[in-house]
Amino acid sequence: MKKTIKEILALEEGAEVVATGWVRTKRDSKNVVFISVGDGTCFDALQVVVDKEGFADIETIEAMNTGASCQFEGVLQKSLGKNQSVELLAKSCRMFCNADDSYPLQKKHQTFEFLREKLHLRGRTNTFGAVMRVRSILAYAIHRFFQEKGFFYLNTPLVTTSDCEGAGEMFEVTTLNLANPPKTKDGGVDFSKDFFSKRAFLTVSGQLEGESYATAIRNIYTFGPTFRAEKSSTTRHLAEFWMVEPEMAFYDLNDNADLAEEFLKYIFKYVLDNDPRDMEFFDKFILEGVVDTIRHVIEKPFVRMTYTQAIKELEKNNKSFEYPVKWGSDIQTEHERYISETVCKAPVILTDYPKEIKSFYMKANDDGKTVRAMDVLVPRLGEIIGGSEREEDYGKLLAKIREMGLNESEYEWYLDLRKFGSVPHAGFGLGFERAILYLTGMQNIRDVIAYPRFWKSEKK
Repeated sequence: MKKTIKEILALEEGAEVVATGWVRTKRDSKNVVFISVGDGTCFDALQVVVDKEGFADIETIEAMNTGASCQFEGVLQKSLGKNQSVELLAKSCRMFCNADDSYPLQKKHQTFEFLREKLHLRGRTNTFGAVMRVRSILAYAIHRFFQEKGFFYLNTPLVTTSDCEGAGEMFEVTTLNLANPPKTKDGGVDFSKDFFSKRAFLTVSGQLEGESYATAIRNIYTFGPTFRAEKSSTTRHLAEFWMVEPEMAFYDLNDNADLAEEFLKYIFKYVLDNDPRDMEFFDKFILEGVVDTIRHVIEKPFVRMTYTQAIKELEKNNKSFEYPVKWGSDIQTEHERYISETVCKAPVILTDYPKEIKSFYMKANDDGKTVRAMDVLVPRLGEIIGGSEREEDYGKLLAKIREMGLNESEYEWYLDLRKFGSVPHAGFGLGFERAILYLTGMQNIRDVIAYPRFWKSEKK
């Protein structure tokens, strides 16, 4: 089996290897050609040294352009270059496919805006190769954390009839002829003729289905794509994104907060420990100090604060905010950052929000005004996790569904969970792409997913 560039760079000098990859750069001197070959398995490339004198495939070397796919056979020797201990003295080469002069990723600066127009190629750049490696390692860390704690991985449906958040920002799924849909007697669309015999949507969350299995096998987590038909073109919004959502039976709000803190510290530490080279790149070229910020989250105890306490702190500084606050206001990013960066100088878990600004499924507090919700705030970003203790009382949940004008029949199964052996339970959600933004220091969420989908985005 051929070794990857990452594996080759870890070998000692004298080893005979076959290296495959793509040409990053080629530098020609009088007697020697230096070719940088990368395959995306690590940040660094392998330097290949070709001695022109007596090299049988020199015509292939001369024709080889940046972007060409190639193979080199040779012996590793000590390298005098930076960031690698060995280089490959080539004995022979093979070019699978050359890249012509129109190849857009030449050795020059390309803006992120330009690279968003080359989604199929941008993974070959240093930045986007590093982003995708961090994304992969973070995904593994998430699974590892929950598996080590005895959680079960649950796959929840992507097509659903329930709106978890009750906001209505959902993509509709249909097989009906939109140009001429079947009609009911009163002139509306007859969804009984649709594939599912009713209206269906892409899911905004796997939480509700997750709760059903938390009340069956205790602790579960979902990790998959979710969808929001939110007409927003900001640097923080996607129409298709990935969510991590654990749900735990017999957990209250404090248990939930404890798990969220342990979870963030674990997955961030795992990335720093297992991908230091890419993180070094982000710290040096994308956002200076990003590694120190992550270490701060790992090492600092999270501060616990209620929404009411936070509002009192924010009101002291209301004149400096774009959106002044009062009790009952929803907290914006500028407020979240102020609390974590200025007031507490540490990650913060805010709890007990006004019931009017939170979802129907959250458990009410005895004060009649607040619910047992929580948001985890981190310096530089603001909210990174949102969660709550869920309402386990049938009567209270039914009243809330009716109060919010939701279709009661669509939540019958969800209400059943409160009739048959209901228990206190809680959970939270982490936006996967938002976590990658935080880890890497990248500024636009469209740059931390391979093929971003967003409002008015062109088809790719």
